Amino acid sequence: MVILVEIVLGLLIVGLVASYLMRGRREAERAKITERRVGAYMETIRREGGNPELAAMSDGELRDLLLSSAHNLRRQDERRTYLLFGGTIVAFSAALIVATEDGLRGFGIAMLIGAMALYGINEYLARRMREPLVEKGIDLERLRVE
Repeated sequence: MVILVEIVLGLLIVGLVASYLMRGRREAERAKITERRVGAYMETIRREGGNPELAAMSDGELRDLLLSSAHNLRRQDERRTYLLFGGTIVAFSAALIVATEDGLRGFGIAMLIGAMALYGINEYLARRMREPLVEKGIDLERLRVE
């Protein structure tokens, strides 16, 4: 069992290193797509005029606001992902420790508690991430780049 856990952790580390090395190319592609989406969203704001505060801004101000909002949204999403990944490792480790004392039933209960805690943390961070943008009247889905 311990050897299997070590193999899984080794594969995760190799995957993270490979992902980190490929990051530059993905970032350049994301930046281009974000620029296009911000331009399209600016045209929509000017055409529809839904939010008077955004419509009153100059093109430069609006572009800066939308680009920084998209950048902040992406960074907070990455932070949330890393936090949930670390939390998953902690929950799994705790479940393994409980399993040594209480068996499969304890493992299942510990994993369930860990999953519920991680779900709550995920929801809290997602709402906290959206609040500043919603207050400004910015549509999140127009800035999100998958």
